Amino acid sequence: MTELEKGPRGLRRGRGARERILSASQQLFRDHGINGTGMDQLCAVAEVSKRTLYQHFSGKDELIAEGLRRFDPDILPEVFDRTDLTPRERLLAAFDVHSPLCPFIAAAVEIPDPGHPARVQARDYKKAFAARLTDTAREAGATHPEQLGEQLALLLDGASARSRVLDTETLATAAAIAAVLVDNAIPTAVVPAGTSTV
Repeated sequence: MTELEKGPRGLRRGRGARERILSASQQLFRDHGINGTGMDQLCAVAEVSKRTLYQHFSGKDELIAEGLRRFDPDILPEVFDRTDLTPRERLLAAFDVHSPLCPFIAAAVEIPDPGHPARVQARDYKKAFAARLTDTAREAGATHPEQLGEQLALLLDGASARSRVLDTETLATAAAIAAVLVDNAIPTAVVPAGTSTV
């Protein structure tokens, strides 16, 4: 039987099952929440049996944590690793690509146990994200880079949470506030000539 053939009850079998499970879980957790997603629903969307799911993941907790590990392992490399942007531009670019529906915030809200693997992953990610902002603020010449990094991280998280609650776009407003914070934190002499401060 090939990987595309159907197994018992018409469910797909084969080597792509793990990725289908992860993809389905990310979609369902985003659309219905972690607690609102059942294992039967997950198996149906991933087109796998429960047996197959449990062969790849010990349970929902492991699946949640693995999804978070894979979400953005390098902390927005499409922003922070760009060499065609100035450090100031990279700080502001984070507001252009940051997901308004942050899965790390969702996991932290839905899972009350601070020792849960997903909560630990969310906490580690948020600290690493703030550290990347701080490093970039330092590179941009910010007077207090740690403070600016934390301010921008808080602003992004607040915009993400507000977007999720109100089901509306808030990142454009957050980006405008970020520009003010960045410009107030970086001495004028450090901003390269010809660079827009808006």
